[in-house]
Amino acid sequence: MQIIFHESSRTFHLQNNDISYIIKVLPNDQLGQLYFGRPVRDRENFDHLLEMNHRPMTSYVFEGNKMFSLDHVKQEYPSYGTTDFRHPAVEIAQPNGSRITNFTYHSYSISAGKPALDGLPATYTEQDDEAQTLTITLRDELLGADLELSYTLFADRAALARSARFTNNGCMDLHLTTAMSLCLDLPDMNYEWLQFSGAWSRERHLKTRRLEQGIQSVESTRGTSSHNHNPFVVLKRPETTEFSGEAIGFSLIYSGNFLAQAEVDTWNTTRMTMGINPFGFDWKLAPGEAFQTPEAVIVFSTTGLNGMSQTFHKLYQKRLARGYWRDRARPILINNWEATYFDFTEDKLVRIAEAAKNDGVELFVLDDGWFGERCNDFAGLGDWFANTDRLANGITGLAERIDALGMKFGLWFEPEMVNKDSDLYRAHPDWMICTPNRRASHGRNQFVLDYSRKEVVDYIYGMMSKILSEAKVSYIKWDMNRCITEAYSASLPADRQGELFHRYILGVYDLYDRLTTNFPHVLFESCASGGGRFDPGLLYYAPQGWASDDSDAIERIKIQYGTSMCYPISSIGAHVSVVPNHQVFRVTPIETRANVAHFGTFGYELDLNKLTEEEREKVREQIRFMKQYREVLQFGTFYRLISPFENSNFASWMVVSEDQKTALVGYYKILNEVNGPYHRVKLCGLNPEFSYCVDGESVHYGDELMHIGLLTTDGAAGELTPDKRKSTDFDSRIFVLHAE
Repeated sequence: MQIIFHESSRTFHLQNNDISYIIKVLPNDQLGQLYFGRPVRDRENFDHLLEMNHRPMTSYVFEGNKMFSLDHVKQEYPSYGTTDFRHPAVEIAQPNGSRITNFTYHSYSISAGKPALDGLPATYTEQDDEAQTLTITLRDELLGADLELSYTLFADRAALARSARFTNNGCMDLHLTTAMSLCLDLPDMNYEWLQFSGAWSRERHLKTRRLEQGIQSVESTRGTSSHNHNPFVVLKRPETTEFSGEAIGFSLIYSGNFLAQAEVDTWNTTRMTMGINPFGFDWKLAPGEAFQTPEAVIVFSTTGLNGMSQTFHKLYQKRLARGYWRDRARPILINNWEATYFDFTEDKLVRIAEAAKNDGVELFVLDDGWFGERCNDFAGLGDWFANTDRLANGITGLAERIDALGMKFGLWFEPEMVNKDSDLYRAHPDWMICTPNRRASHGRNQFVLDYSRKEVVDYIYGMMSKILSEAKVSYIKWDMNRCITEAYSASLPADRQGELFHRYILGVYDLYDRLTTNFPHVLFESCASGGGRFDPGLLYYAPQGWASDDSDAIERIKIQYGTSMCYPISSIGAHVSVVPNHQVFRVTPIETRANVAHFGTFGYELDLNKLTEEEREKVREQIRFMKQYREVLQFGTFYRLISPFENSNFASWMVVSEDQKTALVGYYKILNEVNGPYHRVKLCGLNPEFSYCVDGESVHYGDELMHIGLLTTDGAAGELTPDKRKSTDFDSRIFVLHAE
């Protein structure tokens, strides 16, 4: 790994064993982008890659020069209006009404390791030799503004982290209205665009289309990263598969309004930008003030989508997630929500916990309804003290009883919200986000607290920290159940209202940071009506997130498959829930519900007391299995084998231990077949020299299992499968492989 600057050609070359990234100072002193992709040998001069040509109906930077136009040059951080007519990475509104900027090269520095971003989540290093960081300083002399572009190249990963920082060193107010975290101009358009979209209960479904001239984008304007689109997209070559070919993944470490956009011009150049959504964004930079963009991560793969995903998995698992729980297998939990909803007492909860403890569950989680006057979703949010009508001994008393069973205790919060029927709202109605003299829209009968105000965050921190200090709480489920409407803060002046969305997210991060710092052994799980804010920003504070409120096993196959494109298995909250399922009313075998949930953090959303003894024994076996293999499942190398988005009836994935001696293969069939064809699945990641015993029976070498495949054929209708059971609709199996 090295970052080199060639003074004579004013060229930067960032390279490791997996990628090269080449930047050049252009003739007008702006930054140009020459190459990103497979590693290439360094040389003093790459000027031949700077392609310029005269084209009719364009504009040129220098009088008399009909070659150099920014409209046809690949750039690092472009602005609009000085011969470039494409969408910019930066736009600044100035006192005279102009939005033209001219950031030119000033200086650079190269440092070992990776600096932190002030107030924002970001990837990190633990040793300086893990990465190098290049900081290029650009300056707009007329505005008196500096722009620092940061590039961190990781030593042993095909990953590059990028961000930008603006500083107003001038004497006039500036308004930053566009500030992307990255721009990457690619020389052609021969890509397929992969996005991960959906809605509540069908999050992160894979959508694929060819790039064409014009703009392809996904975004959020909801104040959250959203259920609808994820701040992660992929550009891949049309021939790229899960296991071969080039793919570039773009991920934004941010939890608020975002934009990911590919603009293809009519010369087939692709401009990829990602960052805070410019829609409604206006950040005032007074003299002396600075603004830091969130971090974006680019991953390059020549080994297909699986190779790209595995780079993201290891980077985010080990150098984005932090703290006590980063490298620890997660406890098996039971959550009371689908078992009781708001209808519970302390004794009822303890009975559920007792049954769970007897079956091997390690953590009991009390969900919504324990606080204030919370008997339904119209009241109580904001009043984070126990409802003693339900919990006579408060949270402390319940936690003691759970602890006495030999279990850990967890608690649900929704700290960003308020009901009008609450002590908090009655005392501080101005703490609610709403626009003066406009109707305040509700969602789930609740409203959003103004986390752009420090006193609001301080108040909520005080209530939450009091509970965590007094009660034996080992786990927090942090929920967020509505988006921001009527975006306006009573504490911000008119010329700073465009800052609200970003300041809100900074407040969320501040609260998370204080709580995780002062209560480091508490396991935090993020949630936003399921997957409404499942993004890398929260992974920095909470090493796992509830992937979706849809806990139906069949729906979860697609949700978890799409999620795995970027996010590690250790981050995916996945549980066995009651049937008929409460979201789609489907009845699936309890074995299949577990066989999907095993590839996640694993837990239960039901009352075990209501199961039959036969079902209880299956639960005990599932828990024994998870305890035996959770280190492999949560921290092994994950491979997607059969896509549910390409095959309507089958899906498969697998995980392999680091030493390649243990592998677990999940295989899922949606509907039963009548006298169906033969099936086999080609496995991945095994050692070809090892012989593997499959489910304690047949033995096969790794090369056979990878090149010929694992036989998965069912018996004909009504007949036994090879593992001596009858196949059904919604069938599944986990194959366990041990190297002999």
